[in-house]
Amino acid sequence: MAKILIIAPNWIGDAVMTEPLITQLKKNHPDSVIDVIATPWVASVMRAIPAINEVIIGDFKHGLLQWAERKKLASQLKLAGYTHSYVLPNSFKSALIPWLAKIPNRIGYKGEMRWGLITAPLENPSRSNRPSMSTHYFALSGNQANDTLQPKLELPRLFLNEMKEKLQLIQNHDKLFILCPGAEYGPAKQWPTEHFGKLAQMLVEQNNNALVLILGSKKESSLADEIVKLSNSSNQVINWCGHTTLDEAMACIAIADKVISNDSGLMHIAAAFRRPQVAIFGSSDPRHTPPLSPEAKVHWLQLKCSPCFKRTCPLGHLKCLVDIQPQDVLNSLNN
Repeated sequence: MAKILIIAPNWIGDAVMTEPLITQLKKNHPDSVIDVIATPWVASVMRAIPAINEVIIGDFKHGLLQWAERKKLASQLKLAGYTHSYVLPNSFKSALIPWLAKIPNRIGYKGEMRWGLITAPLENPSRSNRPSMSTHYFALSGNQANDTLQPKLELPRLFLNEMKEKLQLIQNHDKLFILCPGAEYGPAKQWPTEHFGKLAQMLVEQNNNALVLILGSKKESSLADEIVKLSNSSNQVINWCGHTTLDEAMACIAIADKVISNDSGLMHIAAAFRRPQVAIFGSSDPRHTPPLSPEAKVHWLQLKCSPCFKRTCPLGHLKCLVDIQPQDVLNSLNN
């Protein structure tokens, strides 16, 4: 029996993209046990993948080696008898624990100084030639996506076993709209706060007993406060940024009528729950990181200067986002 350890990526969106790989590994090895090491901020995503048996929290800090902590965890995992490990991040330190735990089969892409740490290295395509992250991870299963002789690459799916108590507020409204105004990468991926505020106002005006819920991290709380203020509807537009766990945010998204977001981790979560959504792209490219769902619509102006992949607009005008009007997004939601 195969016993598999996955080293999860560190971004929420990338974590969602691992689901087809993990599900295929379970199909390849039906009697296997699949565990995952994940940071606290992506553990909720991994728990929503049915093929996973256990999520092991690895609270490792970005940019730090933390040799002693990794060695200690590896010593514990060595006793579990894992036969295979799939290392999804490209970093040197992400490959250390499977190597220290002496897991015999260690699969991953060639990355940062990983000679010897990965026993079955795959060539890592350049950014310009890289497929979608879902396809990129799926290739580690040994299956070729959409080959006529191989399993079809399915779109990522997440599943929750239960709703959270915090959803009681939602049950008192006819419709639930969720706004996700944040983007961890930077402001060049964030639709203007004024546009979110106007859209929230329009949604409330169109739907008398609707709730517009703003989700995100504590860092987006000030943005959300401004959106509530601009909407002129503080009784129906609620700021929950920084007031939910990721589990609770996912539970809200799973039952939302519509989700409006930037290109962010929550966008990918909404897609994996197959919620009707509108995704707004600025400096990034929806041809590379789209919301993988038949229920998703994308707004991207495809200006000459985009995608630039910059954290802030190098030209200072942010037209790729400013020129996407709230009415345009509302029309997409209504059609």
